[in-house]
Amino acid sequence: MKIAVTSKGNSIESKLDQRFGRCSFFFIYDTSSGAMEFIPNPGKESREGAGPVAVKLIADKGVKRIISGEFGIKIKSLLDSLGIQMIILNNSDINIDQIVSMLKEQKGE
Repeated sequence: MKIAVTSKGNSIESKLDQRFGRCSFFFIYDTSSGAMEFIPNPGKESREGAGPVAVKLIADKGVKRIISGEFGIKIKSLLDSLGIQMIILNNSDINIDQIVSMLKEQKGE
């Protein structure tokens, strides 16, 4: 399963970005293969509509779960319609590597 995480940077040491639509990068982690990639968020600087742009990007990547600190009010129904689960993680000090470790623990690795 592919999981996206909002990230402030493009390395595994980067911190979780609390903003979904305006995050700097999306970290995509494939729990099946272990593949990892960082994708710049094209909607970060948008005047409006950053959330839907972000949803389209992660949906096009085949993501089934998204981890972020917060989501805009209009995003839940859009993600629900695409079958993408939202996970809210209110911890601005956690980095991507720690999140990957948590995901591996859940999987039993």
